[in-house]
Amino acid sequence: MSEISTLEHRAYRIRRFALRMGEVQGQGYIGQALGWADVLAVAYCHAMKLNPDSPEWEGRDRFLLSHGHYAIAHYAALIEAGVIPESELETYGSDDSRLPMSGMATYTPGMEISGGSLGQGLPIAVGMALALKHKKNPAFVYNSMSDGELDEGSTWEAAMSAAHHSLDNLICLVDINKQQADGPSPKVLGFEPLHDKWAAFGWHVQRLDGNDLPAVLKAFDVARSLGDAKPRVILFDTLMGKGVPFLETREKNHFIRVDPPEWQQALAVLDQSRPYMQLEGAPT
Repeated sequence: MSEISTLEHRAYRIRRFALRMGEVQGQGYIGQALGWADVLAVAYCHAMKLNPDSPEWEGRDRFLLSHGHYAIAHYAALIEAGVIPESELETYGSDDSRLPMSGMATYTPGMEISGGSLGQGLPIAVGMALALKHKKNPAFVYNSMSDGELDEGSTWEAAMSAAHHSLDNLICLVDINKQQADGPSPKVLGFEPLHDKWAAFGWHVQRLDGNDLPAVLKAFDVARSLGDAKPRVILFDTLMGKGVPFLETREKNHFIRVDPPEWQQALAVLDQSRPYMQLEGAPT
C-alpha cells in the first residue's frame, strides 16, 4: 500500500475506535473525533517522533490536547499508535479508567496536559517549546486546539509570545469546524480572516481542507521542514461527523447523543466506505 492508503487506513481505524468508545457511554464528542481523525492519523502515524513503549521518552515530540473535550479522538489515536492497548477502549468514561471523558494527564499515557479550559493549551505549548530550545532538544511541540479557542485572549497573547521568541519548534493545529457549544463559531464571535491574522502575528500559516488526507500530509511535512525562525500554524477546515453521513448532517453535533441502534449503523456505514480494508483483515 502507498503511504496515503496506509494513512487512510489509520484514519479509518481512529474513527472506528472513537465510535466504539462512544457506544460505551452512548454519547460524546463524536462529531469532532470523526472530523479530526485525518489530522491525528498524520500526526501520530507519520509526523511525530514517539516511543509507544516509553510515552515520556525525552526525545519525543509533544502533542498537547488543548481542547480537552476531544479526548475520545486523542485516545483513538493513542490506541492506533500503540501507546494504549485496544482492550482499554471498553473502559472509556468508566470509574478508574485511564480514559476519562475529558483528557487528564495524570491518568492517560501520552497525554501531556489536562486540557479543557479553552485557551490554555497554546500558552503551555509556548513554555514547552521555550524549554526545549534551552535544553537544545530538537523535538517539536504540537498544540491541537479548536476554533472556539480563537475567542480567548490568552490564545493571541501566546501567539504573539511564540513569534517574539522565534519558536520554530512549535506547530499549532487548529480545527475549524465552525461549531461551539453555544452555536456556530462565526456567530458566537467572528474570527476571520484567520490566515491574515496569524500571519500578522508573525506565524507561518497554511490553510487547507482537514479531511483531504494528501493535503494534510503535505502540510505537516512543510511545517516541519521550513527554514525560517517562525512558529507554524496549520488551519484545518473540517467536517464534523466525517465518514458517517447521518452524523455529518445533524444540525447540532457539538455533543452528540446517539440512540443505541445508531452506533452499529454508524460503524456499518464507516466500514462500507473503506472496502479495501478487507485486504488487511476484518476491522476490529
